[in-house]
Amino acid sequence: MLALRLARGSHPVVLLRRLCVAAAAAGTGFLLLSTVGHAAGHPAAADESLVRLLWCAAPLAATAQFAVSTARTDPAARPQRGMTAAGLGPLRLTLLATASTALTCLFGAVLALVVFFRLRGDLGGSAGASFGSFGIGSDQLGAGHPLPLAGALMLLALVPLTAAAATAVALRPHDETGAPETEPLPRTAPPSGLPWGIAVAAAGLAIEAYAGPATAPHGGLLPLPGRLVGSPPGVLAGWALSVFGLVLAGSGLVHLCGRLLCTGRPGALRLLSGRVLQEESHRLGRPLGVLCAVAAAGYAAAKIYDASPARPFGPLTVIGAAVVLACVTASALTAAVESRAARARTTAALRRLGASASVLRGAAALRVLSLVIVMAPLTWTVAEMATLPLTR
Repeated sequence: MLALRLARGSHPVVLLRRLCVAAAAAGTGFLLLSTVGHAAGHPAAADESLVRLLWCAAPLAATAQFAVSTARTDPAARPQRGMTAAGLGPLRLTLLATASTALTCLFGAVLALVVFFRLRGDLGGSAGASFGSFGIGSDQLGAGHPLPLAGALMLLALVPLTAAAATAVALRPHDETGAPETEPLPRTAPPSGLPWGIAVAAAGLAIEAYAGPATAPHGGLLPLPGRLVGSPPGVLAGWALSVFGLVLAGSGLVHLCGRLLCTGRPGALRLLSGRVLQEESHRLGRPLGVLCAVAAAGYAAAKIYDASPARPFGPLTVIGAAVVLACVTASALTAAVESRAARARTTAALRRLGASASVLRGAAALRVLSLVIVMAPLTWTVAEMATLPLTR
């Protein structure tokens, strides 16, 4: 009840973020329900239904990451004066943020359930007309076949449960004083994560290359030409390792950008930009690493479809790709906003010392440019290497 009251009294920007999380949860929930519908309509194609379910892990993870980043920037999850006296200590604030995330994702899941039943024709009306409006074939959701409601609800519950669990782990109190993990992260330099991340990404690419080319089923969430049906664990493991490698190397790459800006005899602009990147590498590294990984996967998918145009993108593929791309982009932007809020005192001190607004904007533009120069070629290289064993 307290979570609902705080949600009603939140700032419009906070409400907009929560609505975006609910929309992402609705998209992911619809994809999960579509796997149940496909399994109900095609009982003999259990392997294809399993592949569809496995590909739902990507939008599910992206939705959980977006929910965590939204909860971290929620003012209700931060300790305020008088909250401890009112009984809202760090642990209860974490539980409150977890409950808010669960309720937001539950709202999205219920919306997905209503839309799913409406498209199947279970809520009245013609299923064919509904499918024609959205471009979804009637066989993809199992229209006209009985749906295991208990199994569908259990699978749909993965969305709020995963997001809530990820929020509880990310915002848990982690020190003896009980301060939650919404404070600035440690300021030590991460160069050690960079070689490990590159090694893990290389191992993932090697595993994917070992899988070799084949043909994926039509209508899957991401029907890439690759040995997806013959050995989906191998391809999925390769992609997962590549993504994890880029995420692991993200903090090191951001710190490396800051080091490069500070090399030689930097001026005030380069020094300010480099120091900020080194300071915020822990906060910005992982969301940017995930964004680079998704961009590499999207580029690889587009290139593979160009090489095999006979199999067009299906509507479920578009929904899954849109959910993942929107979530990781919003998470990166949220991390940037959080970083800016953490530097509010430093920025105010620089303004008092005489730094103009144009200098601060120039430093921000230089940071963005350095990140693009370092991460864009790496993302393109990983995407090109990922497509080699699938397009030959």
